[in-house]
Order: sequence, then structure tokens, then C-alpha cells
Amino acid sequence: MLVLLTLCFTLLVAGCGNNSSKEGNSPADGGNKAGTEKVTINFMHLWPEGISAGQNKIVNEIITEYQAEHTNVTIKTEVLENEQYKNKLKVLSASNKLPDVGVTWAAGFMQPYVEGNLFAPIEELLDGSLKDQFVAGTTEAYSMNDHTYALPLEFNIAPIYYNRDIFEKFNLEVPATYEEFQNVVKVLVDNGVTPIALGNKDRWTGSLWYMYLADRIAGQETLAGAIAGSGSFSDAGLVQAATEVQKLVDANAFNKGFNGLSNDEGKSEFVNEKAAMYLMGTWELPNFTTNEDYSQEFRDKVGFFKFPVVEGGKGNIDGWVGGPGVGLFVSENSKVKEESKAFVEYFVQKWGERAVTGAGVIPATKVDTSTLDLPALYIDLFNEMNKASSITLFADVQMEADDAEVHLNQIQALFGKATTPEQFAQEHDTAISAGQ
Repeated sequence: MLVLLTLCFTLLVAGCGNNSSKEGNSPADGGNKAGTEKVTINFMHLWPEGISAGQNKIVNEIITEYQAEHTNVTIKTEVLENEQYKNKLKVLSASNKLPDVGVTWAAGFMQPYVEGNLFAPIEELLDGSLKDQFVAGTTEAYSMNDHTYALPLEFNIAPIYYNRDIFEKFNLEVPATYEEFQNVVKVLVDNGVTPIALGNKDRWTGSLWYMYLADRIAGQETLAGAIAGSGSFSDAGLVQAATEVQKLVDANAFNKGFNGLSNDEGKSEFVNEKAAMYLMGTWELPNFTTNEDYSQEFRDKVGFFKFPVVEGGKGNIDGWVGGPGVGLFVSENSKVKEESKAFVEYFVQKWGERAVTGAGVIPATKVDTSTLDLPALYIDLFNEMNKASSITLFADVQMEADDAEVHLNQIQALFGKATTPEQFAQEHDTAISAGQ
């Protein structure tokens, strides 16, 4: 079922396996303190230093501080990039050897792990030091069957980032309508510049384009109904959205070979200023604001705009594709479950303001940014998010696992012209109805 997160923020700003330890104190007491039995917590995350420098630094700082305050605890980390992480999580779950603490996405992604009794309920953490600390609508996406199975760290929306210098060179204005956007694409192609950077080997990247077109043309309610199975992807507006995707492909809007490139490979086209635009979540904000691995000259060129409205469409320009980002889970089968919960509670407490100042991340916890010196790109996106009319959760996250796989495979086929918009719709309807 589609998760519609209507923003009512007053101010987001204003394995397991080898460990050996008896249970510690409750998370509220901080778990085992210095001088008690030695504990090792295995923590697997997806912020490698070379890809997510800001987040990686913050994670390491928090771990160092936690170990200093809990001298009996050792946090052992395994760090993988996004797709490798997802694959490793699946492999570990099959053998019931999840890390003590790990990263998960919400809703449909989390569902099979919850149904398999692999994630521990951790809602008691919301009654302690974290009570009332989360932005409205974030923890709910991690709740099932009256239990909370992870605590969110981020809140994300997906803007279209663009290179100001390239736009100025060709006298291009930020498009407010899809017709204007199509003209931007045409001008860039006519002048030998790649309009859009895309790495669609990972498939969810292409899904962002379809989701926005579906929202702008058919409207959020129609899209929600199709995903829930109460409606159909064969709705004329949703079929038109798929058609528009293929029109962009035919217009050479994307970089060459996009279907065989990873997201990071596709992104490099934008970072190296070979492509003018890049549609991606605000988890990229650190790279375009604070990450010194990217030149200040390049970072100063990056702007953003909202996905344009389609004439005659039902969508609102203030509607976003996005939602709660990743969260932390504790393994149900961890031999150091209580100590792991204590670490998660500590980590979330420390993450908020540091994620803003040190990485340019929009956190899921409330942070007063009024006294913080923040990049203009961050502030502008933050303000846009605060006036959003709705946020539609990423399709592959909200769908059940089997349906999400069909969706992602069909997205790649759609972009690769290996299916028609009508077949694309039918494959979705068949998969969703089969799972009901």
C-alpha cells in the first residue's frame, strides 16, 4: 500500500553469530557499562568512505565515542556500497546470520525480514531519550503489526539537480512545466551536451523518472491505487507516464549506455560536468555541499528544481517522490540484543545535528538549524520540503518484495525499449494481483 506522507512539520529544522555475552541492562540504562563483561557488536552499514565521506566520518566518530564511554564494548563494522549491501543482507538473512545492528529501508523492503522474525521490535526506544524526537511520519514507515522494527536516520526527497554553468551557457531557464523541460533537453542535445545523467543498472534510479511522470500525469491517488491493487497500471495516465519515459529515451535525453551503468557510474557524468541534470534523492546533498572530495568549484555550480508539472495532468509541483531514508535495525537473533539496542539509541541521538553540519543530510530527528551555518543548497531544499503537499514513498521500497522485483525489472525493460508501455502496465497488474 502506498505510503503517503503529508508533511506537517512545524519545523524539521526549529553477525550475529559469534558474539558471546550475557544480556546487559536495558537500553535506557545504556546497556553494559565499563567494567562488565566484554561485548562485540557487529554493525553493517552502507556509507563507504570513498562514496559517502561525510556519513562515514560521522559513523566512525559516534562509534569511537560510544566505545570510549562503554569500554567493555567493541563495535565491529562491515561497510558496503548500496547494492552490495542489499545483496549481502539477503544472503545473511537466508542463513539467519544478520549483523547485530544493520541498515534497512522502510515498508515493503522491511516486510520479509519482519515476517521472517529477523528484526527485533524496538519501540521501547521511543519511550526513552528519543521520545518525541522524530519528525512526524518517519517512524510510522518502520512500523508493522503494532511494533517498530527500525529507527529512521534520514528523510529524503528527490529533486532534479542541475549544473548552473551549463544552463547559463545555453541561456536555459529552470523549467516549471514538462513542455519547458522537453525544450531544455532538446537544446542540450542539439548542442552536443548530454541532458541527463543516469545509471539504470540499479533500476530504482529509472523508477524515479517513472514515478514522477506517473504522479504528475495520473495523480498520486491513481498511482497509489495501482500499487495497492485497487486500481490498475493500465490506467491511461499511468500508461502515458511509461510512454513519456520512452520518449525521453528516443530524444537521447540520457547518457549513452545508461542501462548498463551503476548509479555511481551514471552520477559521474554529472559530477564530471558531461551531463547537465541528475535526478536523485537528497542523500546526495553531502556530495554537493560539504564533501571535499568534490571541488568547491563544482559544488558551487549545483542547483536544483522540482519535477515540472505536466499540462492537463493531475499532479502538483509541490508533490515529491521520497520518504524516510534508511534506518537502523537490531537482529532478533543477536546474542547481544540489549547492548545493540543501547548502541542504536545512542547512535540516533548523536546522528541528528552532526548529519546536518557534517554531511548535509536531512535527518529524521528534529534539529534546530536556526543557529547553524548551512549551505544555500541545503537550506533551499529544506524549505521546499517543508512546504511539500505530499510525499510518495519510492516504489521499490513500498511494494512487497516480489512485486518490487517485477517493477524494477520492468523499469529497466521500459528504458531499454524491451517492452511496451502497455506490456509494462500488464506485468505490474499481473504481479500485484497474484500477491493479493
